[in-house]
Order: sequence, then C-alpha cells, then structure tokens
Amino acid sequence: MTDTSTDPAALRSVRFQGAGIQIAADVAGPEEGVPVILSPGGGQTRAAWGGAVAEGARRGFRMISLDLRGHGETEWPKNKDYSLDSHVADIKAVADTLAQPAFIVGASLGGIIGLVYVGETKGRARGLVLVDTTPRIEPQGAARIRAFMTARPDGFTSLEDAADAVAAYLPHRKRPTDVSGLARNLRLGPDGRYRWHWDPARMDQDRAIDQPRLEAAARGLTGPTLLVRGRMSDVVSPQGAQEFLDMVPQAEFADIAGADHMVAGDRNDAFNEAVFSFLERRRG
Repeated sequence: MTDTSTDPAALRSVRFQGAGIQIAADVAGPEEGVPVILSPGGGQTRAAWGGAVAEGARRGFRMISLDLRGHGETEWPKNKDYSLDSHVADIKAVADTLAQPAFIVGASLGGIIGLVYVGETKGRARGLVLVDTTPRIEPQGAARIRAFMTARPDGFTSLEDAADAVAAYLPHRKRPTDVSGLARNLRLGPDGRYRWHWDPARMDQDRAIDQPRLEAAARGLTGPTLLVRGRMSDVVSPQGAQEFLDMVPQAEFADIAGADHMVAGDRNDAFNEAVFSFLERRRG
C-alpha cells in the first residue's frame, strides 16, 4: 500500500497492489482499528461509501473504501479482464496486506465479489456484509441497471445533464440542486463531454449471474454475516432474501424502509445504524 498523506486523522488516498493492477482507495480511522473493506457496486466509485467511511472512522474502525478495477481512479487492466475471479483476487490482495482480518462490506457487484471471496475461497475475513446482494438476482432489476449504464455511450453535455439522467433512474430520490458531487463519478473527456468513471469495456464482459456458484459460496459462509436489503429493491426480492437466510442460518437481516437497490445512498443513517451495530457486536 502506498499512502499519499501524512495526516492520520484525515481521509487519505492510498494505492494497493491488486491482481496485476493498482487499486485506488480512501482510508480513514485509527490504524490499529478493526479494518472494514468497502467494495462498491458496478458503475460506482468509492465515493458511494462517503457517509459510511466517516461513521465507521468515528466508531474506531479502520475504513478502507475501494474503487473496483476499471472504476474511478483504479487502473483499467490492459487485458480488459473484468472476470469475477480477477475481482476476487483484487480483494484478496488488499486483505492480505492488513495486519488483522477485515470485515468485507459489498454492495451489488461488490457484494458478489465479497460473497465469493469469503464463502468460496475462504478468504481471510472477520465477517461479511452483503448490501442488496444475494445469489438470486431478479432479472428485471438487473436489466434496469444495465439499461441505465449503457443508455448514454456518448456521455453528457454537463453535470446538470447527468443529474437529469440520474433523477429519471432514481425517481424516489429528490434531485439535488447542487450537482457538483456528481463530478466524482464522471470523467471529462477531451471532447468536453462527461462520461461515467468506468471502463465501457467491462460491459462487454457482463454475463448472466452464476446462481449455482453463488449459492455454493453462500452455503460456505461460516462466520458472522449480515444481509442488508432495500425494501423498495427490484434486484433482491423478499423471496431471494429468505432463500439466502435459509442457506446461511447464522446470517442476520436488515430490511431498510425507503431504500431501493442503492441502500447507502437512499437511507444512509439507517444503513449505517444497521451495519455498524452489527460490526460493533462482532469485532471482538
């Protein structure tokens, strides 16, 4: 890990060596604190975890928020390898640098990565939190996400233009009047247009969810596990959540009212309370 700041109290930008690429991350909280690795969803950057990083650091955890390969400031692999196994290898590479086992918190794609890392490969972890992720992903919800991600290949004329697209995709959220925060999720191209901060080539490798593999990984979970679902989600259904809880008898469950698939963004206070009350009971 390469640290680019000398102030231990501040949010710091760091680099980890992943599986053949450099992984960008933000860290906060005491170095001796129990580590929490945050793995975002596809199309998101580490900025999606901003509220959770601040809350976890306040509670004494060592928060490590990652950009996935091909996202944000993490490298885009030259061989365009966005396979699940490569994502899992990246998480393993980060976790193996830490002095003690970490909790893995993953949303959507980040949750699938965490599930395979902990349940299938028996990766070094203190516990697992899945955010609106189970082996059973509802096809209509997955299709809606993909449609949004691929809808504007030529980008946006402005941040306002991008904010309008987000507001149409997330009608349950109030559109912000200040859209400057969107700049963290977009890159400005030489043509003056804004595009999402991820490699479009990753969409070419999207494949159907391997549900049997994920179910086997779920049954392999033996440590502390929490499933957090957005009650409005069309990606994880009540049936999918119950199936997961049946596979993982020790798992706890939090169903967050007023939240869709992006639970932390929709109801950050409720999300933080559910997740950190679990982590505090389980950190030992």
